[in-house]
Amino acid sequence: MRGIILSGGSATRLRPCTKVTSKQLLPVYNRPMIYYPLNTLIKAGIKDILIIVAPERAGDYLNLLGSGKEFGVKFTYEIQDKPKGLAEAFIIGENFIDNESVAMILGDNIFEDDFVEAVKSFKGGAKIFAKEVKDPERFGVVEVNSDWHALSIEEKPAQPKSNLAVTGFYVFDHRVVEAAKQTQPSARGELEIIDLHNYYLRLGELEVVPVKGGWLDAGTFDSLLAAQIFAKDKMQDKMII
Repeated sequence: MRGIILSGGSATRLRPCTKVTSKQLLPVYNRPMIYYPLNTLIKAGIKDILIIVAPERAGDYLNLLGSGKEFGVKFTYEIQDKPKGLAEAFIIGENFIDNESVAMILGDNIFEDDFVEAVKSFKGGAKIFAKEVKDPERFGVVEVNSDWHALSIEEKPAQPKSNLAVTGFYVFDHRVVEAAKQTQPSARGELEIIDLHNYYLRLGELEVVPVKGGWLDAGTFDSLLAAQIFAKDKMQDKMII
C-alpha cells in the first residue's frame, strides 16, 4: 500500500502564523506538525509516501524531510496549485498510486491510534475511521447500524444523523482515482472526499472503523493549542520519528 499526506492549502484560519510558512510545518510541541501524520503512516508499515504541498512551500518541505531516507521510507512530492478539495489528491497522485491501494492522511490530523491492523487487513473497497464528537455538524458525519455498517454519510449536516465524525485518515483501493475524476465540484468549487465515500457506500464497499484513541484536527488556533498539550501528554511514547 502507498501513502499520501495532503499538506497543501493556504490555512487562512491560522493567519498571521501561516503568512510565511505552511500550517503543517508549524510546531506541535517538539516536532513539526507533519511529523505526526507521517508517523501514523510509517507505523502502519507504509514506506512509499507522496507529500502534496502548495507551490510556494515546496522548498521548505524538501529541506525538512528530504528524500525520506532518514526515516527509512521514500518520499515523492507533488504540487497542488490551488486547494481544490481533498478528492483532488487522488488525481494529482494518479501516477504515484498506479494500481496500488492507497492510504491518505491529512497533514493537520494527529492520531493516538495505531492503524497497522486496519492497513494490513485491507482487501479492497474503502475504509474510513470515525470518532464520536460533541459537535458533529463541523465534520463529515457517518451514520452506522449496530454492526458498524455504514448507512449514510454527509458533509457538515445541519441536523447530523449521528455524532460520528469522519476523521482525516482514509484507505482506498486503486479505483479511487477514476472515482475522483468523475466527481463534480461542490457549491464551494471543491472536489469533496465525501463524494468518494458515497461512491463506495453505493457499491456496498465502505467499511467504518472506530477510532478508539485521541484524535485532533489542528486547523484552528483553539485546536492547535489543544494539539500542543495532546502531543506532549499522549504522543511522545508513540512517536518513532
